[in-house]
Amino acid sequence: MYANWGKRVFDVTLALLLALPALVLCVFCVVAIRQESFGPGLFKQARVGRNRKLFTLYKLRTMSAGTGDRASHEVAASQITRIGRILRRTKLDELPQLINVLKGDMSFVGPRPCLPNQESLIAERVSRDVFAIRPGITGAAQLAGIDMSTPTELSIVDARYRSDINFRSDLAYIIGTALGRGGGDAVKDG
Repeated sequence: MYANWGKRVFDVTLALLLALPALVLCVFCVVAIRQESFGPGLFKQARVGRNRKLFTLYKLRTMSAGTGDRASHEVAASQITRIGRILRRTKLDELPQLINVLKGDMSFVGPRPCLPNQESLIAERVSRDVFAIRPGITGAAQLAGIDMSTPTELSIVDARYRSDINFRSDLAYIIGTALGRGGGDAVKDG
């Protein structure tokens, strides 16, 4: 029952409760981003969602402007801004995704949404029916330190989550993320 309508009710309720504090934090973060580097504070990017439907993902910008549509593990560490490193470490860069949760594009917990050009990851997720569920702001793979640079391993963990969605584990993933557990996406040295 939770995996069907209960998860969506939980997502919307939590997103509404967090909306005002998140908005205030985002304003401060955008100011800091704009003071450090040229470009917008908010980052928008096409991602692959539930049933392989494309949607626009919102994040606070953590990379130099003009980095393009590349996965984090394909970007040099030098392209992450100073404030971007802080935002990634604290997971504050994810706050604008509350918009995606409210719109129904995402859930709080689920597989991290990939880029449309990440063909090997998409193929792995298709083979394991991972796209049957909404992508998430956080999830099992993120807390286990598995990122998109290992598509097979990532899709296996995503499929395991899909087959055992429950409130208790979702709450544990959210709390773990809020406490700073898990890793962000890897970046190249340099």
